[in-house]
Amino acid sequence: MSAPVVLELASRKDTQRLGRAMAAVLEPGDLVVLSGDLGAGKTFLVRAMARGLGVPREVAIASPTFNLVQEYTTPRGSFVHADLYRLLDEPERLPLEVARLDLAERRAEGAIVAVEWGEGAIRALGDRVALLVRLQLDGCTRRVTIEGVKATALDTSRASSRE
Repeated sequence: MSAPVVLELASRKDTQRLGRAMAAVLEPGDLVVLSGDLGAGKTFLVRAMARGLGVPREVAIASPTFNLVQEYTTPRGSFVHADLYRLLDEPERLPLEVARLDLAERRAEGAIVAVEWGEGAIRALGDRVALLVRLQLDGCTRRVTIEGVKATALDTSRASSRE
C-alpha cells in the first residue's frame, strides 16, 4: 500500500476543498470510511463531499446519528451517508447490525457510501475502501490522514498540505 496522504486543514474552506477533491475521485460502489473524535469534522467533510457530488445546497445534510442512514440523489447516482456511532457499544454485534442496514448491498447497486465511525465494520461494508479518512483536532487545525485505493488519486493541491 502506498504512503498515506497527510494534510492540515486550517479552515472550513480547506475542509470544503478536500471534500470536493474526494468527490471528484469517487465512483459508483465506492466506500469512504471516516473516523475521529466527536467534533473532529466528519459530518462537515461528508457534507462537502455531498456538495461535490452535486447534492443541492437547499438539501440539508446532517449527521444520521439517530436514524443511522441518509440517502441523497446526485447527478452521479445515490450517495448514502451512514453513522455507526450508536452501534459501537456492542462490537460483536456490529457486523450483523451493519448487514441489516444493507450498506454493502447499496454499494453493489452502485451507491457511493460514506460511513462515519465505520472502521470496525469495514468487512461488513464490503471491504475495498476507496478512502479511509482519519480526522484529528489539533487546536484550530484539523490533521487529516487519508489511505485507501484512491488516496493517491486525490488532487490535494488546493487543500492546505503542510507535510
